[in-house]
Amino acid sequence: MSPVTAGVLQLLALIAALALAYRPLGDYMARVYSSEKHYGPEKWIYKAVGANPSAEMRWPAYLRGVLAFSAVSVLFLYALQRAQGILPGSLGFSGIDPDQAFNTAASFVANTNWQSYYGEQAMGHVVQTGGLAVQNFVSAAVGMAVAVALVRGFARSRTGELGNFWADLVRGTVRILLPISVIGAIVLVACGAIQNFAGIHEVGQFMGGTQQWNGGAVASQEVIKELGTNGGGYFNANSAHPFENPTPFSNLFEIFLILLIPFAMTRTFGRMVGNLRQGYAILATMGVIWVGFTALMMWTEFTHHGPALQAAGGAMEGKETRFGIGASAIFSVATTLTSTGAVNSFHSSYTGLGGGIQLLGMQLGEIAPGGVGSGLYGMLIMAIIAVFIAGLMVGRTPEYLGKKISTREIKLAACYILITPALVLCFTAAAMALPTPGNSMANPGAHGFSEILYAYTSGANNNGSAFAGLNADTQWFNSTIGIAMLLGRFLPMVFVLALAGSLAEQKPVPETAGTLRTDKPLYAGLLVGTILIITGLTYFPALALGPLAEGLAS
Repeated sequence: MSPVTAGVLQLLALIAALALAYRPLGDYMARVYSSEKHYGPEKWIYKAVGANPSAEMRWPAYLRGVLAFSAVSVLFLYALQRAQGILPGSLGFSGIDPDQAFNTAASFVANTNWQSYYGEQAMGHVVQTGGLAVQNFVSAAVGMAVAVALVRGFARSRTGELGNFWADLVRGTVRILLPISVIGAIVLVACGAIQNFAGIHEVGQFMGGTQQWNGGAVASQEVIKELGTNGGGYFNANSAHPFENPTPFSNLFEIFLILLIPFAMTRTFGRMVGNLRQGYAILATMGVIWVGFTALMMWTEFTHHGPALQAAGGAMEGKETRFGIGASAIFSVATTLTSTGAVNSFHSSYTGLGGGIQLLGMQLGEIAPGGVGSGLYGMLIMAIIAVFIAGLMVGRTPEYLGKKISTREIKLAACYILITPALVLCFTAAAMALPTPGNSMANPGAHGFSEILYAYTSGANNNGSAFAGLNADTQWFNSTIGIAMLLGRFLPMVFVLALAGSLAEQKPVPETAGTLRTDKPLYAGLLVGTILIITGLTYFPALALGPLAEGLAS
């Protein structure tokens, strides 16, 4: 079997598995977020935090809950890292430096999981399991809660109430993320991923000396790392490490976990607004972009010219021979079109155009299918922009799901769209203009520029993956990427929740003959075009200086 055929078959198997899980999981999540029942363990949590889960919140109160919980999480994780040296199970590692502790705390709370350190050489068991793994759960649940609040904004009328943040946070964690993670961890252990609390031990000779590895609860953190579209791994090699991702089957299973909830949430959306076709339209838009990007990535990596690449059957540099080009390309696109950041190959070693596809995937806003929660609300923002453009074309006030898109709504949507590009481009420009940050680049010219552009694109879009040729463990990059991650995560949430509150207060308008049908293929095509045009106009000059210049020159 040729490598191309193997890659295509893996892609088809992945699509089939996602299709089988789509309906039951999507319907289950809709029931979870619509339920009025509180289970015993959930009641204990509400009592511990002093929350009333039955109290409805308007958008300012919902936002205060999001920001307060996240702020406390940042402080707790920062303090845990700084105190690591005096904690049990630290494996002899000292406390983390202040700038790196801030960067890591911001990263994991923002669902970015950017790592400027070697996990196996910096973090002990307590920080990994009690700090990082916990944030993998709750940061994902925060994103899902915000998405559900926006969906309620479309579904409700004549009220500004969006539900209860604490109830949505706890239910998302306890009823959705935790059960799937338990099952997924068992699967990974069966595949060969490690799960222990072993200390540092020698594993044999390596280049004339001994090699040391520490154990850890790897399988349980790996599954929520992928399921929650987090990305931070136990080891520096991340999902290329055999302890985290031992076999081709585990590799495909991890890709499945990355895409599972973001795709299924379109079904949840359709179910909660009472129109499954609307969910299918969003699903189709996400699917077209995801399949298109995957096909482009496989083409660039399999057919790139050059005698060495042709002799190897494709661009094998930086890729695991266990997985090959096809599985690596699928993983790469899945992780950059979501906010995952996990990698099973070296992104810096992809072809110039391949690196451009990774960058563009994040610059779309990671909405195809995007992160858990963030992908859905990002796509719904784009859906509002698309109906606004359609309304301008025909001279009619735009509507979406029976709600008029007026000046207030379009301003909030526009602010959402502008935040992330502003962070990416301003920080990239500053890093290139100042003398010190440029010293961290491992490569000159277009590829070096791509390293810095990729770092801030990954941080501000809450992805977390890296080109890995950039030394980001400096005070400049730890601080500025940390700021970009926090602003890129929580400023958009402000506008999403404000938009949800505005929509919930509206009275639905009846559908007429002039209403744009947003559940038809024509609208899905318009939405795809809107996403690509907005992103292209925003980022094309920067892409032309980096991956496009490198790809055309090679």
